[in-house]
This record gives sequence, structure tokens and C-alpha cells, in this order.
Amino acid sequence: MRAAETQGSLVSFIRLQCSAAVFGITILAMIMITSVIWQESWPVYRYDFLFVAVLVMQAWLLISGRETWAEARVIFAFHIVGVIMEIFKTSVGAWVYPEPSLLKIGGVPLFTGFMYSAVGSYIARGWKLSGMRLTCAPVEWAGGLLALAIYVNFYSHHFLPDIRYILMIVTVVLYWKCWADFPLLGRVPVLILFMFVGVLVYIAENIGSLSGTWLYPNQHDGWKPVPVGKLGSWILLMIVSFSLVRLVRRDSSETMS
Repeated sequence: MRAAETQGSLVSFIRLQCSAAVFGITILAMIMITSVIWQESWPVYRYDFLFVAVLVMQAWLLISGRETWAEARVIFAFHIVGVIMEIFKTSVGAWVYPEPSLLKIGGVPLFTGFMYSAVGSYIARGWKLSGMRLTCAPVEWAGGLLALAIYVNFYSHHFLPDIRYILMIVTVVLYWKCWADFPLLGRVPVLILFMFVGVLVYIAENIGSLSGTWLYPNQHDGWKPVPVGKLGSWILLMIVSFSLVRLVRRDSSETMS
């Protein structure tokens, strides 16, 4: 009986996570579907359609009550953070968006910000729906400074020494004792959650690039997997995402011991 209860709890937990990730799953599905069916002769560019479609979905989530205004603020913050990063990264040749669009800044179509928003949305909704509580989390200012350093390093490593490995060590030191408590799943180290979500984003990154929606330098002559080194970058992005969501929540879902 206990095994059956455990299995039922795990299934319920997975369902909650899928519900929390509906924004990101939908964006990824639209990217893949439109990459197959879109025709150059159509009057709207595919990137522009994606931006409008995701904007409509965002409005529907708010109107239907599936997303709160607090969560929407997280998504908006991530959209701004994401677009700024995209503008910089494309300017230094980290990746490109090969298709035309009208709704863009520089070479960056505006729908791309929602891909970052999807990560923030997943963390915020997953936190709420699963009833997650933090135990022994680092103080907010320490986590915030780490997140800021990570975000700055995404830019500065193109001109200055890359300190990502130092930042990874600091992350381990800060979050080593931090646990996430889930009513359905039990206790999970937060560091494991960072890695798990980072792997999911890396998989999504490969799916998106397979559609040709964006291309890394090693993919211009044919699709190849996104360099594995990017996995570390996405795990670090989780710390930025986690810190932003934690800052917005500011509730009682944390205990010191």
C-alpha cells in the first residue's frame, strides 16, 4: 500500500509540474509547429506571429486566473532581462535568429523574451502549486548578490576572465544546506532542483535550435546538439530565476531550520 501511495504522490507531483510549465510547453510547441507549417508567402512573419500568440496566451492566463499579477510581474521582469541579454549575445555572435521579423530590436525578435519568461513562470507557478517550502535558505541579499554576479558574468566573460566556476562554487556554498520541502514528494536539495531545471532548459534549447528558430555557430552547416558547456550556463540561470521569484514572493514559505 505504501508503494502505491508513493507512486500516486509522484504522479500527482509530475502533473503539477506539467501544469506549472504550461506556458513554456506551449511556447515550445508553437515554435516547433510553426517551423513545419509556416510559408514564406504568408503575410505575417513567423517570429511576429509567435510574439502576438504568446502575448495573447499571457493575457488569457491572467484573465482566467491561472496566473496572478505577482507572477505576471516575474514574467515581465524576465522578458526585459531576457531581451537585453539576447540583444547582447546576438551582437557578439553567440547565436542568431535567421528569419525576418518586424517586431524586433536589432537582430532580436521580441518573442524571445518570453522564452526567458517561461522559466520564471515555471518556477513561480511550480512553487505555488506544489506548496514548496524552503528550509535553511541563504539570506535574500546573499542570494541576490550571487544572482547579480551571475547575470553580469553572462556579459563580462566576453571581455574579462570568465568566473562561472567560481560562481558555481559560491552557489554550492550558499545553497548546500538549503532544502525544498514538497507535501507530495518530500525533501529535495535545492541544488538538485537547479540542475534538474537546467537540464530541462538545455533539452528545450536543443529542440528549439532543431527547428531552426535560432542557430548557434556550430549549427550553420547542419544541426548539431547545443554545446554541452551551455548546460552550466542554464544551471546558473536557474539561480537568477530562483532569486527573482523568491524576491517577488516574500511570503512565509521559508524556515530557518
